[in-house]
Amino acid sequence: MSDHIPTDINLHQKSHILEITFDDEIFKLSCEYLRVHSPSAEVQGHGPGQEVLQIGKEDVNIDKIEQVGNYAVCLFFDDDHSSGIYSWETLYDLGKNHALNWNKYLQALADAGHTRKENRLES
Repeated sequence: MSDHIPTDINLHQKSHILEITFDDEIFKLSCEYLRVHSPSAEVQGHGPGQEVLQIGKEDVNIDKIEQVGNYAVCLFFDDDHSSGIYSWETLYDLGKNHALNWNKYLQALADAGHTRKENRLES
């Protein structure tokens, strides 16, 4: 059982933001951020060092959200990615560690020689 259970989840499709409210925090996470940090094996791999860098996700959006039991949601992205199950703890951790995770992602893109396309909806 998670120590952190959201009290509300709202998708703002126009701004590409998922707003997640917990008892002690409110996180506003971009769809791009959630997509590139998907807990799926397609993104995370099957073990340490097997992560797959996600590129070109600046404009990705979420089409729908489905609750998975009492512990998670599945996010259906408009690039057809829907295999990641985001537990309440995962969502809380992604919110709490947003700045660190985002900076690591930007550095990984730079290290791989990719330039992130600027868009009107910055993370």
